[in-house]
Amino acid sequence: MALNISPGDHVLDLCAAPGAKLCMILDLLGDSGSVTGVDAARHRLAACRTMLQKYALGDRCRLFVADGTTFSVIPVGSHSDCKTFESGLEEKDDVFKEWTSRRPWKERRKANRSGIPQSVSKSQPPELIYYGRHSGVVGLTKGELYKTVSDDEIGSHGYNKVLVDAECTHDGSVKHIQKFENWGWGTLQRRVLDAERTDNLHVLQLNLLTNGFRLLRVGGSLVYSTCSLTLAQNEDVVEQFLKENVNAELEEIDGARNWPCKSGGIPKTWRFDPFTLQTSGLFVAKFTKVAI
Repeated sequence: MALNISPGDHVLDLCAAPGAKLCMILDLLGDSGSVTGVDAARHRLAACRTMLQKYALGDRCRLFVADGTTFSVIPVGSHSDCKTFESGLEEKDDVFKEWTSRRPWKERRKANRSGIPQSVSKSQPPELIYYGRHSGVVGLTKGELYKTVSDDEIGSHGYNKVLVDAECTHDGSVKHIQKFENWGWGTLQRRVLDAERTDNLHVLQLNLLTNGFRLLRVGGSLVYSTCSLTLAQNEDVVEQFLKENVNAELEEIDGARNWPCKSGGIPKTWRFDPFTLQTSGLFVAKFTKVAI
């Protein structure tokens, strides 16, 4: 709702797995625009792919196993009609044909022997694991899909909407915290209370937000959210991001004043509070990119 999806939007979900929000975005778009889902966890993104196929929502979607802090593939809506594919270029080895889940046995054997890691690093290139027929991939060469573009080009041809629902400690999720009754104090201390982990998460969240904003076109909107109650993962990230990006402005969220939430520590940001609002904890901020 904060993203305010419109028909024809090209949307980037930078932390997409396991895919519930991505499916909702696709459902809102219908037969227009495109959605690009990115996640560093291969097995979790594979679950997202399964969900797309189960609900038949993947026609305008593509999924990349990639590090969200360095991902650089922009939308290619001009290719979504697949004219290049139908014109006979499918004979080229590096042209993307229609996606299929079936892979040659030699490719499967090679993958099994290589022991592909479940999480990617910053140095690894994006891996395309799914794309729908009208997602802008069919008919492209790999060079066209992964071409390097300048910041000026992104300003004109980047994503209309970006969602950065960032990795966090999940301390605002009541159901998640209840699990620690079984997992034990040591697990709670390691995952939620450890200072080094929270410092690392702050850096990761800021880098995800920064890169997601970089891929946004001028005039587009980005929503940053976590299910944490801490200042460090929410207002502190927003404050530092605004200091480092002069072309970023916080944007009002239409309808937020009718939600069961309250104003955050920074104007135009919002918090859901399990103690006073009977919801799990959630933080939401919305940015727009302005021309400079």
